[in-house]
Amino acid sequence: MKKFNHQLRAQNIIEIEQETFDVLIVGGGINGAGIARDAAMRGMKVALIEQNDFASGTSSRSSKLIHGGIRYLENLEFKLVFEALSERSLLFEIAPHLVHPLKFMIPLFKSSRVGMFKMGLGMWLYDLLALFQAPEIHDRLSRKQTILSQPEVRNVDLVGSFTYFDAYMDDDRLVHETLRSASESGAKIVNYIKAIEYSFNGQIHSIRAQDFFSGSIVNIKAKQVVSCVGPWTDLFAPLIDKEWKKVLRPTKGIHLIVDRKKFNLHQAVVMGAETGNRIIFGIPRGDFVIIGTTDTDYQEDPFLVRTDKEDVQYLLKIVNSYFPQVNLTQADLISSYSGVRPLVKDEASSTGKTSREHVIIKGKNDVFFVVGGKYTTYRKIAEEVVDKLIKELSIEEKVLFGKTKSKTPINPLVTAESYYYYLNIQETREDYWLAQQFGPEVENIKNSYPNYSVIQKIAAFHIDYSMCISIFDFYLRRSFLMLTLKDHGLSQFQQISKVFKDKLNYSDSEIDKDLEQIKNHIQREMHWM
Repeated sequence: MKKFNHQLRAQNIIEIEQETFDVLIVGGGINGAGIARDAAMRGMKVALIEQNDFASGTSSRSSKLIHGGIRYLENLEFKLVFEALSERSLLFEIAPHLVHPLKFMIPLFKSSRVGMFKMGLGMWLYDLLALFQAPEIHDRLSRKQTILSQPEVRNVDLVGSFTYFDAYMDDDRLVHETLRSASESGAKIVNYIKAIEYSFNGQIHSIRAQDFFSGSIVNIKAKQVVSCVGPWTDLFAPLIDKEWKKVLRPTKGIHLIVDRKKFNLHQAVVMGAETGNRIIFGIPRGDFVIIGTTDTDYQEDPFLVRTDKEDVQYLLKIVNSYFPQVNLTQADLISSYSGVRPLVKDEASSTGKTSREHVIIKGKNDVFFVVGGKYTTYRKIAEEVVDKLIKELSIEEKVLFGKTKSKTPINPLVTAESYYYYLNIQETREDYWLAQQFGPEVENIKNSYPNYSVIQKIAAFHIDYSMCISIFDFYLRRSFLMLTLKDHGLSQFQQISKVFKDKLNYSDSEIDKDLEQIKNHIQREMHWM
């Protein structure tokens, strides 16, 4: 595959001024990436701009799950669950190195809001909506079996449990690889360029955008425009429509990271809050566990979101009610991260009951706004959006652009068959870990950067193939260093910065600036510690 790097970015900035695109996408999160890929694969001329790094908003702050949403059954959102489960099966095929099967347990107690019988019906319905395509169908465990499977679980009033399968993923990398695939199909993609002005002459939309690094203004013309700016929708939309009425109910979700030695989960665990119908997850990922998430209304700038002590205490209280022997405290936590969900306003009384369904709004001058939705269904949302774009075109163009081609592997080097074959022939733990993340493409990583350490090879790969142009962005969205290490990866900063010096001609002052940015982010996000 061709490189997707800073040099291509510079080239794209020049080229996006030189032609009129079929569609301009504003926003480089998962929805924008999915739409860019779908449209480009159909043969449309596509441009995508992102004001920050790709996946810098909601798309890198998720629970990192691909799931049908078993709790949505209680809200009778059967269509959403069916669609999500169908997409989950497809993602196993088209992104096997990014989406992995994961076993979940739901422990039930005498005081649980839902009993074994009702939960059992829900489990059968979940499997049915998945057309029994999960890696394994659900299982019912007795009290004794539950304790054997997860010894630290509270045994007082324990009735039993159910296990079922969903999936975990690398959310930011799914965005990066989807954008890379879109670029392979001809999309012109640029990060760190902000839309600042909009105009429409009756046929062509024009957006003036400013390059963050040079300050130069770029004029982009397109026949159609799609906004995929997530929690920034109500802030961005007035640029296009001065009479825009707010459509979002933004909510904050935070996650905690703990060492698996302290909280040794054998599978993911679903836990319910004592009041309300909110559930949280404990999700094992290698040597650490992700705990989350919260769901509280949030009205501030999405860039300013951070974890607060009340959020931490809320999650710890739930975990300790299920696992009193573990007795997690604030001191046990390694890190946290927080994000804003762009939920669509409805009449729901609580954030938990607010629908996760997406909405596609056709606004002023036929600009489309994509709002809400689940990570799991991003590919289907993209297909639906591009279908709507094509409906606006001439008969000749409808025939030309046809139907979606996005059900093919995101990375042609990593099919499901090649991925699992390659995984099974690895001999060392390090090789297996790399193969699990990158599949057969790891050979390219090993061979292209022979004089680097493993973490340096990964940094070099992301500079070349995910348009990573700062050390800060590498730490935050292309590795787990900041989240999973007690020192947040600062002990490895020197060797990582060498790669940026080698490949991007980073100066000492730029290195110092990125280090300061990393430290400031840690201090701000972990202020509750």
